[in-house]
Amino acid sequence: MKLENIKGILFDYGATIDTNGKHWAEVLWDAYQQVNVPVSREAFREAYVYGERYLATHKVIEEKDNFYELLLKKTSLQINYLKENFFLSSEAQNYSQPISEICYGFVKESIANAIPVLNYLYEKYPMVLVSNFYGNVETVLEDFGIREYFKSIVESAIVNVRKPDPAIFTLGVNELNLPAENVVVVGDSYTKDILPATSAGCKTIWLKGIGWDEKENTENPVASGIIYTFTDLKEIL
Repeated sequence: MKLENIKGILFDYGATIDTNGKHWAEVLWDAYQQVNVPVSREAFREAYVYGERYLATHKVIEEKDNFYELLLKKTSLQINYLKENFFLSSEAQNYSQPISEICYGFVKESIANAIPVLNYLYEKYPMVLVSNFYGNVETVLEDFGIREYFKSIVESAIVNVRKPDPAIFTLGVNELNLPAENVVVVGDSYTKDILPATSAGCKTIWLKGIGWDEKENTENPVASGIIYTFTDLKEIL
């Protein structure tokens, strides 16, 4: 089923374009397992939440950090937390580099698969990126060769508005200079993308992948459409 009267697209980035709907905690946990980090999923979850909260309140990520550099900083925070809280021995190796290499490779492959879809949509619609990010999303997009697809970027660290505040989607709508009802938001998070974008008056496409929070698995979503892989966008738009 094609959505009608769509004239522009707002894209989420993290866990939408870069992982094909797989929550970043799940991507990282898979990498932890591949390199045999001897911690439980519960301990990892603690470290993950700690790291995300720390990065949201401290200027750790620099504007010119590419995604691999971001991953090294993010995973170093997690590993240090696990050591400081005795989930890992203080003598344990630094797992940050192998975890970051695995995750970076996963993202490169995911984005390579997304590029034909972005090419297809770029020919039909103006597109804006709306993302909760650390102030370096432009560098990340350039690193992966996809900056050119987006007319502009609305990044939380720059505009000082974060999802799930609907205002960040209104900023994206303004960048497109279109009525909200003619804009569709594509995102992986039901609570951070679909609900607030709907509140902002946009149509929505929920990329329902491997989530982290059970609230994401709602049975009666308000989304205008649901897809299960990024390439399905060609069938709905």
